[in-house]
Amino acid sequence: MFRISSPDFFLKAIFSFSVVMMSVIQLAGVSEATNGYFPHGYGTINNGLGGAGVAFPQDTFAPATNPAGNAFLGNRYDVDVAFFNPNREYTVTGTSTGFNLTQGTFGSDSRWFVIPGIGANWMLNDENAIGLSIYGHGGMNTDYPTSTFLGSSPTGVDLSQLFIVPTFARKFLSKQAIGISPVFAYQKFEAKGLEAFSGFSNDPAHLTNNGHSNSYGYGAKIGYTGTVVSGLNLGASYQTRTKMSKFSDYAGLFAEQGSFDIPSTWTLGLSYKAVPSLTFLFDVQQINYSEVKSINNPFLPNLMTSKLGKDDGTGFGWQDTTVYKLGAQWQSSEDWTWRAGYSICKQPIPGSEVLFNIIAPGVPEQHATVGFTKSFSNHQDLNFALMRAFSKSVRGLNPLDPSGQQNIELKMDEWEADFSYSWNLPG
Repeated sequence: MFRISSPDFFLKAIFSFSVVMMSVIQLAGVSEATNGYFPHGYGTINNGLGGAGVAFPQDTFAPATNPAGNAFLGNRYDVDVAFFNPNREYTVTGTSTGFNLTQGTFGSDSRWFVIPGIGANWMLNDENAIGLSIYGHGGMNTDYPTSTFLGSSPTGVDLSQLFIVPTFARKFLSKQAIGISPVFAYQKFEAKGLEAFSGFSNDPAHLTNNGHSNSYGYGAKIGYTGTVVSGLNLGASYQTRTKMSKFSDYAGLFAEQGSFDIPSTWTLGLSYKAVPSLTFLFDVQQINYSEVKSINNPFLPNLMTSKLGKDDGTGFGWQDTTVYKLGAQWQSSEDWTWRAGYSICKQPIPGSEVLFNIIAPGVPEQHATVGFTKSFSNHQDLNFALMRAFSKSVRGLNPLDPSGQQNIELKMDEWEADFSYSWNLPG
């Protein structure tokens, strides 16, 4: 017999929140750039664990990591809001005899972003669950108050992404589960100040300064989690490449006439309950940036052998990256749970690609997190997480300087404070 605990109100709230989130992204943007431009975690609890948790589902943002986790959540609702602070800058030293950038250190404006999320899970019976998660997935924002490439100012880009993920999960053998999620995605993008590259573009009218362009698409995610031996759980998930409609207003910038798909990922991990109150987590995540030409194509020789916007046009030269995540959770009492986490990856930008990546400096590699949950007697929880992405820089020569005298350094660090409130409904 199916049972769902009074979902009507929350379904209306989810619909309303989806509209609000779309409006927020349209007006202000949701920007996140940690592991390249992917977030380090999803939801407050997962964020507090350094993003680890593919084998340890705890809230309704679990499908972002592993849709199988919903089978173990019960009837639950979560509302989340994160305050994200990326600090981006670049430094130019030396004089170029070719494409000469202004010397100095320049920081990007717009230092604070609000990232909302909402999720729900309903148990249909003891084995089957359905859920819906809506969250800002990632993105990149720069707005340097200078004419970086000797065009108009400000110079920069704004890329934001929203995911809407319905989920079905089924439990079997009491401690094993599989799950599947269709993935619906929305992106918006804007570029400013890139006029200097007009001569290299296949479509200069659709290269820069065209306002925000929208893109819609779909993919899928599948996952498994279950107990291997007592106290040890295994989790695994795979998300397909998300096929997106093209940014038509930037068909002269992105390879394949404005194409900007979201690359596939896979995650594998373990959770180990050392004692009933203490759990350790370890995840490995692979992000396949090389699948998307507009992200992966190198700056040179492509700028000279093709045109921006063509299939082999210049991209950002990003390479695939593997992220390693560690987390620990300690429940000190019925009311208090404490978390800590750490993740590390190889940032995706080679030193040869620093020129174009002035506008997309997704270089942080190490993240440290802490968090907690305060539980109340009415089956409600208050969750908090704090993330610090340590400063990282990447240096390289200006590839358009024939003298080899001009150097570019990209630098970035981040803070994020994440809050959520949860309702755990008996039944």
